[in-house]
This record gives sequence, structure tokens and C-alpha cells, in this order.
Amino acid sequence: MITILAAASTVTTTPTTTPRAGVDFTAIVGMFGGLIFVLLLIFLLAYAVKRLNLVTGNNAAIKVKAQSALGPKERVVLIELDGQQYLLGVTSQQVTLLDKYDSPVNIETTSFSQKLKQVRAQQQ
Repeated sequence: MITILAAASTVTTTPTTTPRAGVDFTAIVGMFGGLIFVLLLIFLLAYAVKRLNLVTGNNAAIKVKAQSALGPKERVVLIELDGQQYLLGVTSQQVTLLDKYDSPVNIETTSFSQKLKQVRAQQQ
């Protein structure tokens, strides 16, 4: 019986696997692989949109020169088509020609940064 107890006391347990202190390169490679895939997908979709002309550019036949909201769904819009300018009344149900201008209407365009500079100059 003493030999059994002595044998039991000398049995050592094998250590369990402990997590390594270091960098898991497979996770990093997977992360960068996913990043590259997403970037390639974005560039491919941008190319497809450009190629199929899904976005109208500045070379459109009808150009909106100015617009002003009169209510939640009503607005007045000044458009230019082939050098002629038209004033339109636009609602959710119809578009009405209000006026046709013989001479072009000049609209002062200021950028947001210019307006911000003017406001800050007035405050000081």
C-alpha cells in the first residue's frame, strides 16, 4: 500500500497549453486581406458607376441655376436650357412654367467659406 501512495505522489501532471504571448500573424493577414478586398470592391463599383454614366455631371442639358423653397413641398426653380432661362413652380404634383426670360439672370454665387468670413468680420 505504501508503494501505491508513493507512486501516486510521484505522478506529475502534464501542463495544459497556455496561450502564447505574441502576435498571431494569421489574424493580421486575414484582416489585411479583408481590407484589400473591401478597397478593391469600392474601386470596382466606382469604376462601374463612372462607366455606366449613373451620375450626372456638370455637362447636363438642364442646369439648375437657383431654387428657393416656398413650403415643405413647394419651390421656385430657375433652370437654364440651351441658353434660355425658365422660372418654374414645382409642387409634389405638378410643374408650372411661371416665366421665360429673354436675357439671362445673373445670380451672385458665394461659397460657404466666403459667407463665413463675412459673418466673422461682422461679429468682430
